[in-house]
Amino acid sequence: MFTKLALVSSLAISANAMAMQSMDDAALSAATGQDGINIGIALGTDGINISKLYLHDNDGLGTATGIVGASGTAGAIAINGITLKQTSADPLLNLAIDTNGASGTNGAFLNVAATVGAVDVHVGSIGVGTSGTVNETTATRGITETAPTEIITGLDLSLGKITANIQLGAAPQGAMIKVNSSLQGGLNISNLGIKDAAGGGTIKLDKIMVRGANATGDLDVNAGISVKTTGLEIKNNSTQAMNVYLQGVHLGTAASIGDVEVQGLNVANSTITISGH
Repeated sequence: MFTKLALVSSLAISANAMAMQSMDDAALSAATGQDGINIGIALGTDGINISKLYLHDNDGLGTATGIVGASGTAGAIAINGITLKQTSADPLLNLAIDTNGASGTNGAFLNVAATVGAVDVHVGSIGVGTSGTVNETTATRGITETAPTEIITGLDLSLGKITANIQLGAAPQGAMIKVNSSLQGGLNISNLGIKDAAGGGTIKLDKIMVRGANATGDLDVNAGISVKTTGLEIKNNSTQAMNVYLQGVHLGTAASIGDVEVQGLNVANSTITISGH
């Protein structure tokens, strides 16, 4: 009996001693499944604020186009204020970063698995103006006018949580950024107005609702984003149909003409290419 107790005790002591042996960082990471880097970003109550954002077209609209008003003068799109606030307790951004070595036909690549939390985005007035001169001391340029000519009165955007995977290097997933996720609750845009500065009127949409054509309204987001020699390419791989509802369509200051409803909109396998000219 004592022999059996001694044997069991010795086995237990040996196991505990093995468990308490020190491990180097690589062995510890492999044992705990914590290889790579995790980064979590949470915003404060004020979120992210941008006072002004300018997109400068350095050569303007060339006179060779023959379009009325073309002068080849540098102009800018001016956005007056952008605010982004997270709407859940989860971090705004979670990143899981790993580096994978070459294997088989695939080369080495950096992989970043990203989760973006639900956010509300407010975009202020959008206008156009004449680009100023770059001030290298202050890293500013702005526009020469006191205020831009307004073309969009602003908008509010609500987005649910979404995930994406980024690969830099070999990119065996077939695109630099791969989004294959469900946008919970769809997409909401409100308070959008398109202004005719010459005519003085505004096309105003109280609310735009974009939903997946299903019981929950969740949108399937399946897209590949790549940087090609021809520019930025965004390919929609989703075959899901969408429902779009435009609530409160106003033309000028007159009463609303009503609502517009689109059911079963499908833009499967479409590709958007963005490039300079």
